Amino acid sequence: MPIHIRAEKGDYAPTVLLVGDPGRAERISQLLKDSKPVNKNRGLLGYTGTYNGKTISVQTTGIGCPSAAIVVEELIQLDVERFVRIGTCGGIGEGVKPLDIVAAVAASPYDGTTRTYLNGESHSPYATFEILKIASDVAQEMGISVNFGGVASVDVFYNPFPDYVEKLREKGITAVEMETSLIYYLANRSKKEAASFLLVSDIVGGGEEFTKYVTDEDLVRGMDRLIDLVLEVVKRLDLKKKILDKKS
Repeated sequence: MPIHIRAEKGDYAPTVLLVGDPGRAERISQLLKDSKPVNKNRGLLGYTGTYNGKTISVQTTGIGCPSAAIVVEELIQLDVERFVRIGTCGGIGEGVKPLDIVAAVAASPYDGTTRTYLNGESHSPYATFEILKIASDVAQEMGISVNFGGVASVDVFYNPFPDYVEKLREKGITAVEMETSLIYYLANRSKKEAASFLLVSDIVGGGEEFTKYVTDEDLVRGMDRLIDLVLEVVKRLDLKKKILDKKS
């Protein structure tokens, strides 16, 4: 049994939805049939249930890469095969608007945790193409616009340097957030699947481009739409896997 996630192998489904907010974990658990808690230790809420007959788990990671690293490492110990992050981000890319959805194709590691794992070597942690491909198809069917691009994972929410966003924007970064680079790195290293889908909660950058955070009500509606998208994506992935298994 891992140190922080006090669960046994089999308690978690092969697919785990990763969220930072415990309230979001509870919200997703309510959408799953026969949902049951599988971890409460240290407030890292985890639930397992079914969606359209397929077993899915949801797990909180806390805020930032250090906490997420502990959670993902221990879920890998518990034989989890696929990690799908559902979170929020600050939009910085051209044309990105509040309540847009960003699918992270790759995540630049501006955080200390991923760089510690890399030990000074260059690497751009990346998503699993198949998940992004199905997400693109599902989004078109649902009439949802998704921005596919690179994000930057950072350590500091209240960054004191006024030019940091502009420097990231010049590199073509679409959004900033705090966990994806670590999740992708550990998935890449361990040959697991991973993707990160993020709701733009605000536009970061200062000056005329700055907007206040969206209202709590709009954030809930936007997040519900994102959760519906991700659940449909996971369902399609499992259906495709089942078809491929039959053919083999």
